[in-house]
Amino acid sequence: VLSLTFRTFDVLISGFLELGNWHQVGAYVGINIGTDVSDLPSALEIVAILKAHQITHVRLFDADARMLTALSNTSIEVMVGVTNYEVLGIGESPSTAAAWINKNVAAYLPSTNITAIAVGSEVLSSIPNAAPVLVPAMNYLHKALVASNLNFQVKVSTSQTMDVIPKPFPPSTATFNSTWNSTIYQILQFLKNTNSFYMLNAYPYYGYTNGNGIFPIDYALFRPLSSIKQIVDPNTLFHYNSMFDAMVDATYYSIAAFNFSEIPIVVTETGWPWQGGANEPDATVENAETYNNNLIRRILNDSGPPSQPNIPINTYIYELFNEDQRTGPLSEKNWGLLFTNGSAVYSLNLASTGRVTSNSSVVFCIAKEGADSSKLQAGLNWACSQSQVNCSAIQVGGACYDPDTYENHASYAYNDYYQKMHSVGGTCDFDGTATTTTNNPSYGSCIFTGSVNSTSTGTPPPSSFTFGPISPPSGGTPPCFRVDTTHIVGLLIFLALVLP
Repeated sequence: VLSLTFRTFDVLISGFLELGNWHQVGAYVGINIGTDVSDLPSALEIVAILKAHQITHVRLFDADARMLTALSNTSIEVMVGVTNYEVLGIGESPSTAAAWINKNVAAYLPSTNITAIAVGSEVLSSIPNAAPVLVPAMNYLHKALVASNLNFQVKVSTSQTMDVIPKPFPPSTATFNSTWNSTIYQILQFLKNTNSFYMLNAYPYYGYTNGNGIFPIDYALFRPLSSIKQIVDPNTLFHYNSMFDAMVDATYYSIAAFNFSEIPIVVTETGWPWQGGANEPDATVENAETYNNNLIRRILNDSGPPSQPNIPINTYIYELFNEDQRTGPLSEKNWGLLFTNGSAVYSLNLASTGRVTSNSSVVFCIAKEGADSSKLQAGLNWACSQSQVNCSAIQVGGACYDPDTYENHASYAYNDYYQKMHSVGGTCDFDGTATTTTNNPSYGSCIFTGSVNSTSTGTPPPSSFTFGPISPPSGGTPPCFRVDTTHIVGLLIFLALVLP
């Protein structure tokens, strides 16, 4: 009975944690990393570039072992991909799916922060013959995650293009292509059952260039529209300030047409090419710079589209590097934000994509990079022992538990203590292992509270902060309060039931 109680409450608490993962406060902008590049940097060099630009979320189109290894101990959230070639085999064999999870996910967790699996890329439109096995593949992969107790950390979904919605405007009347009704219904049912999200590839570039002048280019580039060019849904009277928002809303309405709700949308691809051929006049540096900078500002305002204003639109830009080996028109080779030496194709504020923002009036207290592990552990233990400090976020399953390192956990505990105690004399020192910063160390659903800096004297805080972990000492005692609280709750309920 005791074991059953533990398991029951593990499931209940984990379910609440799981649900919270997709209703987090604050949106993020991630980056797709394509590999059709003739001079692709090494995995370690790519990760160094990601760190330099403070990119906190990446999507890989496969499960490259070198990249997954290089991303370990970085705290960067990783979406891995099942290639279209692999979908058929996985969709026909649960054992193949289990082997894929063991090799490409379980082998790297928890040091590599894998949080999602994209099963294929635009399968319905690119390899429609694989449609019958797409949902079975998703199910088999999810069941393999369940068997490994990883399903609460790693979500399974599949990306779809806007092509599966034949008439996306007006959004309120949009529906999926009836050809795919059965498959899409199964996909939505799977996403609902597993608390996952719909992956959407939304490209206003194509919406505009294939639109025969129906919409102005300002609408595609997030530029303000004049009063006589306002885009309004005649049925809802919602105003759409960008084609991007209209595409996302068209997808929400299409999902609702199947009587599904509360399935959030994550835009897994969007962007704008910066160079094209003679017949691609809109693929310019100016337009690409405008689109992506406006996109970042749009996403980080934490609002959703008109029909779902309270659901932020987490988004991945396509893409990190120019894939010069891709076939097709010249524009296909020039979606990259960076050249392979790490320099920018055009001016872009990538440092804000992971919600790592600088505000000179707001101060945080964090662990110093490279601080002695034993001192960090001591400081962490002391901070968590103070009655005013709440360390629940760095417990197992907490929003700030991963990455599971002294530096990460100490930063959260130090900051929580400092924000609550600095007004009455509390300092950010912790035996020399802490420092103040104006760069927000929040990431994903892990939110650090800041405080207004009332003084401007003294040593200025560091100008940048790389939120990277360090390895705990070999054989050392783990940081404090690593108690599984769900088991405590289960025990208390059990005792209440069985004791007189």
